[in-house]
Amino acid sequence: MNKTIETDVLIIGSGPAGYTAAIYAARANLKPHLVSGLEPGGQLTITTDVENYPGFGDIIQGPWLMEQMKEQALKVGTEFHHDIVKKVDFDINPFIAETDSGLKFNSKSIIIATGAQARWLNIESENKFKGFGISACATCDGFFFKDQNIIVVGGGNSAVEEALYLTNFASKVTLVHRRDKLRAEKILQERLFKHPKIELIWDHTVDEFIGSEEPLSLNKIKLKNTKNNNEKIIDATGAFIAIGHDPSTSLFKDKIKMDNENYIITKSDSTETNIKGVFAAGDVKDKVFRQAVTAAGMGCMAALEAEKFIAENY
Repeated sequence: MNKTIETDVLIIGSGPAGYTAAIYAARANLKPHLVSGLEPGGQLTITTDVENYPGFGDIIQGPWLMEQMKEQALKVGTEFHHDIVKKVDFDINPFIAETDSGLKFNSKSIIIATGAQARWLNIESENKFKGFGISACATCDGFFFKDQNIIVVGGGNSAVEEALYLTNFASKVTLVHRRDKLRAEKILQERLFKHPKIELIWDHTVDEFIGSEEPLSLNKIKLKNTKNNNEKIIDATGAFIAIGHDPSTSLFKDKIKMDNENYIITKSDSTETNIKGVFAAGDVKDKVFRQAVTAAGMGCMAALEAEKFIAENY
């Protein structure tokens, strides 16, 4: 049986942006409801060591940080729903959102904090070996590649962090990057260059993943030089793809203004979208910084802006 819930604020998503928005909205007595989505806690739930979140002198664990944020949001009065929003209607206010389980929300404001998902290379052989040697999450699957030769594809912070993390398990980690320099933070690059287990292959892309059929397993990778198209094959039984993320915005296609990469566009110095009363926070709108602390900051902004919107319009 369907159930309708009337609320001041509906938060869609549950990473640092969603949880922080919930904390601030609840403290403003807006009695927010939060729908957690497919991945409660967001990308930090698949991140082990977090050493750049303010307030912690020692390294903390991503899942632990998300649990702490969730607990804080619960304590101040947020209503949580382990569900997935499948439909939204922004043409009327209160806005309407419907979930997989049959819940219907009539909400005066909505905060979108659905985050982003790992980007893949999108070559045919990649799909074949996903889960059989290819992964996008070192912290999830690194343990399974103990004492093996593996590669990491990418050149940003994520790629370097994954390569460093994987040295805890692999006998050798090869970082493959399509350019001749990395985009990662300098401190991470220094750690990478100094690590005895890590080798770099510049100016190359992955052309094909090669492996055995029975059992299905990866054992070689064909690379192509980006400057002269020369090919070479290297031995590797694991490959981790770390080439960025795509915003989780398919639910909002044609309903809200986005850029050409499907990131939600917000007003300058604001989280307000082109629809008054609808706000976006975190990686769903941020393709520059993509940090837990900036996502949390935007979650705070969204809640405060939602509070102001409701005060002025209701």
